[in-house]
Amino acid sequence: MTYKKWTFITNHAAVLTLLNREEHMTSREIAAALDITERTVIRIIKDLEAEGYITKRKEGRENRYTINKDLPLRRNDQREVYVRELLQLISRKN
Repeated sequence: MTYKKWTFITNHAAVLTLLNREEHMTSREIAAALDITERTVIRIIKDLEAEGYITKRKEGRENRYTINKDLPLRRNDQREVYVRELLQLISRKN
């Protein structure tokens, strides 16, 4: 019997967590760390940027990311929880 691979943390939260640790990680590095495709990482970064959870800025040839930790989570039943609190729970860096 084959079991589907699943995790408690979504790819969006995992990408956000990595960017919280290293604001200059490339999409390729993030993809390798999370064992997902680079295309998936790019889509997730676009999602996070479109909703205001991250801001991307160019420094030379690299992108740097700033996380807006003062936004609430998106799920209606979790709107009282802020990104800052989530990152404190699942990150090594606060």
